[in-house]
Amino acid sequence: MKMPLNALRAFATVYAHGGIRSAARELGIVHSSVSRHLAELEAWLGVRLISDAAGRRGITFTPQGEALGRATMSSFRDIERAVTAVQESRSGRSVTISTAPSFAARWLLPRLPRLEQAHPHLEVSVVVDQKIDNLQTGDIDLAIRMGRGPWPDVKCEPLMDEILYPVMSPALFEASGRPTQPADLLGTRLVHDRDPHASWEAWRQLHGPASLDVSAGSRFSSSDLVLRAAVQGQGVALARHRLAVDDIASGALVRPIKDAVVVLGAAYWIALPLHRNVRSGASTVITWLKEQAAYSDTVI
Repeated sequence: MKMPLNALRAFATVYAHGGIRSAARELGIVHSSVSRHLAELEAWLGVRLISDAAGRRGITFTPQGEALGRATMSSFRDIERAVTAVQESRSGRSVTISTAPSFAARWLLPRLPRLEQAHPHLEVSVVVDQKIDNLQTGDIDLAIRMGRGPWPDVKCEPLMDEILYPVMSPALFEASGRPTQPADLLGTRLVHDRDPHASWEAWRQLHGPASLDVSAGSRFSSSDLVLRAAVQGQGVALARHRLAVDDIASGALVRPIKDAVVVLGAAYWIALPLHRNVRSGASTVITWLKEQAAYSDTVI
């Protein structure tokens, strides 16, 4: 009979967590399945691994269970180290970038053909993920994050600054009487980004009018959705320049109030693993990203 590897993995997880229910959560299966795996392993070995006596952790192990638990934990750690080594020995041409959905769709993806032209030997993959801790998994070379960095447990350096300003569809611009001053937005529908760093309240405090109702209007969970809603004429959006500039250039959006902006400063960051060397391909991409950021410097 072949070694029951799934049962052995379940046992190792139970040993690591000290309980069946917590192990089931870790494995993403019901706890009765974990119990069946344990029974299968005990039957295959012909010895008891789990003691009938309850301990402080809710479950105790027989001497045989303790020995097997320590051995499996050590073996799985060796496997993890080997997997990490294999990942880190990937071809220097392969680079994986993690970033937020809006930044990927609005800024990074349109520029990737330029990267391919400049560095045709690179194989760049993009993972859409807003979590910063994915850098610790070993399969992400670098992350581009939106927000107020730096963040702990990663190496951070600013990539680009940002400004915010109102945008709207050409049709809504005409229907609203071609607004040119902050007061002209009174009575106009607003579109909101749930990102607190891109709030209409911050814009109103700088430019007014005090009576502008910034509590009403549709709210969206990403800058990309905010801009899509504005293109469709659903209201006036407070846009990130870096993400809206292509729609403005194409005429899909207009910028009605030219000189009323909110300056965010460093708003996009390159984040790198703290305890891992940057591979050559990733270094090339980082240099290219900085060149693109400088090329598209904010124009107010």
